[in-house]
Amino acid sequence: MKKFISKTILFLFFTSLFYLTFLFVWGRYAPSMFKPNINYRIGSGGHMNSRLSEVKNHGDVDILFLGSSHAYRGFDTRIFLDNGYKSFNLGSSAQTPAQTKVLLKRYLESLNPKLVIYEVYPETLTTIDGVESSLDIIANDKNDSHSLNMALKLNNIKTYNTLIYGLTRDLLGLNKSFSEPIIKGSDKYISGGYVEKEIGFYQPTEFEKKEISLREYQLESFSEIVQMIKNKNIELILVYAPIPSANYISYSNNHHFDSIMRRYSKYYNFNEILTLNDSLYFYDSDHLNQNGVNIFNKKLIELLNENKERTHNNVYKK
Repeated sequence: MKKFISKTILFLFFTSLFYLTFLFVWGRYAPSMFKPNINYRIGSGGHMNSRLSEVKNHGDVDILFLGSSHAYRGFDTRIFLDNGYKSFNLGSSAQTPAQTKVLLKRYLESLNPKLVIYEVYPETLTTIDGVESSLDIIANDKNDSHSLNMALKLNNIKTYNTLIYGLTRDLLGLNKSFSEPIIKGSDKYISGGYVEKEIGFYQPTEFEKKEISLREYQLESFSEIVQMIKNKNIELILVYAPIPSANYISYSNNHHFDSIMRRYSKYYNFNEILTLNDSLYFYDSDHLNQNGVNIFNKKLIELLNENKERTHNNVYKK
């Protein structure tokens, strides 16, 4: 029996070693078309590498932005700085609560924000599974126990394989010399985590009707994030960033989504607050162009200033 157990242990050891070695060699040298379950995306779209390189040496901020591409393409840190708010944008492509939680655990304490503005796009709580965003973080940030917990939560072979490959690259120091260009195609990285897009204009199309149906496991992670922020006595504002009206009205239950978000914290749905022409203020079916960003950010800052003044007056009255 002892001989059987020892042989089994040796077999598992050498099998694991072979798998890890094969995975690394295959991930490093095989063409992309032959490795669908390894997707290591260092320096991928969205300038995540630049954002996570900068945040490691960033000091305290007034505002921390979280969320999907609507966040890092929607909250212009330059505009907030011009209005007296030092900020950092930790948005990432298709970011779901599972990735938001990882980023908060790594950087909330060092950024020490007075306010967190969390962009809540319904798709990140419904149809988006979080795999794309997990690959983005694995390739462009350090990997630790939070990476492993995220992979276990997603339970996806692509995330597991990419994490193993990424840990090997980290161990061998293969990313030390990597430097991401400030300008990539029509995108320009702006200090503080914002990505500015060359001006473009959207040609509106019709959308199929759809319903927002929130996933329980996403809401569970979302609730943990809200509690984590509130436990630090940090103010939290949830924001549904503007999307083209043709896209927005295709959802049949927007008001239901609003009612759920309001249960968690102060919440602004800018699709109801602002009226923006689809052709003039968006560059695609999801994202504002710079003209739209300017209007959106100006209105948000106006609301922040009103809240600050109201809070100050209430304290003064007491």
